[in-house]
Amino acid sequence: MNRNNHFIAAVTLLAATLLSGCASLPNAKLEKLGQQQVEMALTRHGTPPVVFENGLGGRMEWWAKVLPGLTDTTTFAYNRPGYGNSDAVTTPRDGQHIVDELRALLQAQRMKPPYILVGHSLGGLYMQLYARRYPDEVGALILVDTAHPRQLEGEGALEKQSLLTRGLLGALVTGSAREELDLLPQTGRQVLELPTVTGKPVFVLSAAKPLEEQSPVADDANTKRRDIARLYPGAKQIWVESGHAIPLEKPEAIIAAIREALSLVQGKPLETSTR
Repeated sequence: MNRNNHFIAAVTLLAATLLSGCASLPNAKLEKLGQQQVEMALTRHGTPPVVFENGLGGRMEWWAKVLPGLTDTTTFAYNRPGYGNSDAVTTPRDGQHIVDELRALLQAQRMKPPYILVGHSLGGLYMQLYARRYPDEVGALILVDTAHPRQLEGEGALEKQSLLTRGLLGALVTGSAREELDLLPQTGRQVLELPTVTGKPVFVLSAAKPLEEQSPVADDANTKRRDIARLYPGAKQIWVESGHAIPLEKPEAIIAAIREALSLVQGKPLETSTR
């Protein structure tokens, strides 16, 4: 199994995390949005909201090591429909639907922009779409080993994976996650059809450890890692000594990027938030 595939790595690491008894976030709660039940964790302070989006198959517990470093910050993490205790929905699981559902959820919680958007893996692709679709609502964009809009093209195509890898994907990626994976190419097109983000801080946190592996699939994945910064002129790319699961392995890198983004959005010196 190639460890550089965003989705295989995310799903297998998620399974290991859940099996190890990863505790739920202490402030997790269930809220009704219309007829839908949504699981979320929300803290309110006097800062622009930091909004987290999970990767494929990931739950909000993936941010459990990041949130303790932001106790003085407004934060919002949640489970997309069909994950955790959030109800499944019948709407398509492409990026446009997911982004608009997130936006409606933020509005229902009276969380006012500008938002600091933080997305891991496939969640990073959704946050790219949010930032391009609603640029006036975004203060900064933080992409954590994000999926590329063309992630499943070329050597990254699912049919290029081994039979073992495809078998694992079939076993581990089910329900809403499977629908999201099937519609990932459509989500990527939705991103690229819109103008890129300009005039906003963009941080690209990329996993450095996969660069050590050499194979056609690994080379393709790493080329796409490098290309993310090109999609966002002026972006600050940070290579993190981690595998794909940066929120679990190197949460301090994400905390530092969030604090820098907040300082830029608020116009405050970074020295007040580098602890």
